[in-house]
Amino acid sequence: MALCSVRKARECWSFIRALHKGPAATPAPQKDSVERVFSGIQPTGIPHLGNYLGAIESWVKLQEEYDTVLYSIVDLHSITVPQDPTILQQSILDMTAVLLACGINPEKSILFQQSQVSEHTQLSWILTCMVRLPRLQHLHQWKAKAARQKHDGTVGLLTYPVLQAADILCYKSTHVPVGEDQVQHMELVQDLARSFNQKYGELFPLPKSILTSMKKVKSLRDPSAKMSKSDPDKLATVGITDSPEEIVLKFRKAVTDFTSEVTYEPDSRAGVSNMVAIHAAVSGLSVEEVVRSSTGLDTARYKLLVADAVIEKFAPIRREIERLKMDKDHLKKVLLVGSAKAKELAYPVLEEVKKLVGVL
Repeated sequence: MALCSVRKARECWSFIRALHKGPAATPAPQKDSVERVFSGIQPTGIPHLGNYLGAIESWVKLQEEYDTVLYSIVDLHSITVPQDPTILQQSILDMTAVLLACGINPEKSILFQQSQVSEHTQLSWILTCMVRLPRLQHLHQWKAKAARQKHDGTVGLLTYPVLQAADILCYKSTHVPVGEDQVQHMELVQDLARSFNQKYGELFPLPKSILTSMKKVKSLRDPSAKMSKSDPDKLATVGITDSPEEIVLKFRKAVTDFTSEVTYEPDSRAGVSNMVAIHAAVSGLSVEEVVRSSTGLDTARYKLLVADAVIEKFAPIRREIERLKMDKDHLKKVLLVGSAKAKELAYPVLEEVKKLVGVL
């Protein structure tokens, strides 16, 4: 059994080297002037409408704006909570299919699996030894998750922001697209980069946050909360792969208010304003244009109009996801090639780090 695993591993790395011909020695050093984008997504569940509008859609655009763009399926982050191994393996491939179907192009960006690039965890340990415990305990996401899990919160859950920092710094990333809830973690990344540079010499650029223009998509059932995969109310969240019938049902049941007119007033009419924001985002129109075109519609009819717009947006993506999921070998090859490309960038950075720290 063990010999079989070793043999498979050797075959895998032989394949990677064949794809990237050239000396197996240290790759050429990176140019520090390069602008480099990095972001990651956990392979836990199919992305929803909020994930698409808040992150994935902007990822697609960034491929055209930067020379080097890396998108990682961060499977190591996902195991900070218990996962079924079989389901996790399938989820990694499903997420690959989703990202490809949404427009992530392996010819324009590097799409890879985090755990296949060992430099992430090696750099994470070095950075972990530089951060003090209270710094991590004060992060709001740790407080929230630890409160929910009571005494079951793991060390991995506490330290995953450091691994997140390593994900970013491993490539000397200069820009990171993030949501509003990740701003505090980006501050940690910048602090760790700054501390390393001060202690060992200038190495890491201080990565800048790219905040997406689309605000958080709200729950369809509770417009005071953001849309979430973990919401127990199945009507609250619209998945990218939901059927047209499911999407219509969810929007029909969406919470609005007792005023029938369609207006955009987030503070006083959160539910209707969420509908307008979603409609504007999937149609490419401005909020003002959406409101103007909806004059005379009551909210019940308007919700169905928004549902139709979402269905139209997701229809080709849904078809492409189903097609890609039928070809697992292709999905595995995309991740294998992407991980090899990522490793070529991460390896020389880690070698510089180890030399400066003194462990080379």
